[in-house]
Amino acid sequence: MNAIISASELASELAGENPPVLLDVRWHHEGSLRSAYEEGHIPSAVFVDLDADLAGPAGAGGRHPLPDVDRFGAVMRAAGVSRERDVVVYDGGQNWAAARLWWMLRWTGHASVRVLDGGLGLWTGPLEKGAGTVPAEGSFEPAPNSKDLLDADSAAALARSGLLLDARAAERYRGEVEPIDNVAGHIPGAVSAPTTENVAADGRFRPAAELAERFEKLGTAETAEIGVYCGSGVSGAHEVLALAVAGIPAALYVGSWSEWSADPARPVATGPDPQ
Repeated sequence: MNAIISASELASELAGENPPVLLDVRWHHEGSLRSAYEEGHIPSAVFVDLDADLAGPAGAGGRHPLPDVDRFGAVMRAAGVSRERDVVVYDGGQNWAAARLWWMLRWTGHASVRVLDGGLGLWTGPLEKGAGTVPAEGSFEPAPNSKDLLDADSAAALARSGLLLDARAAERYRGEVEPIDNVAGHIPGAVSAPTTENVAADGRFRPAAELAERFEKLGTAETAEIGVYCGSGVSGAHEVLALAVAGIPAALYVGSWSEWSADPARPVATGPDPQ
């Protein structure tokens, strides 16, 4: 199944006999956007809070560590998610938060999840106001797999044995600025690959062939072992999604730079080269 869906395709599916479960995961790093959801959302969409539902408490594991898997499963069931029913997720347009939920559902065993390409800003259909309807309880039981997930040690090893992509802005990779974490730089051996370069001006992903060419130039043709990290496992999920659009599987280091840089024993590289 394609990892993304257009607004027109979504409208058609929502009007069909078996509409997908629709999840609104609009998010801002300063707090929940539930109020924006209540001001207007795609009809039938259920709000999911990234900080509360898709991450555990910030700490040694990073700013957005994985939540308790059983709690995540309960949140998804309450949102109407079942393993046999398609799911579509969207956010306000950047698609970082939507990609995080897409990745988490895929990681925990849901085979049919897509992201609304370009987000809510490209939706031309009607919007619904208010708290939304409560869906029928779903039956989804999460079953995490190890192949899609990296920890600090496996990310460090992958940077040497395969390809580890850094999805943050290039200046953060080079260590010239660090607006969030205490240490600037990148994981030694990682390759700079800003996720912002995977999308067009309207926020939609570039064509699959164009993405495949970009990632090939970054080294995907040279290895089957590919991983991604970012600041805290959100924009990195967006790069994993871009790789999926290009037909390239990749794992995510969820702790990312916020976990790596918090450990003084971990080495730090700076400058434009992987080192």
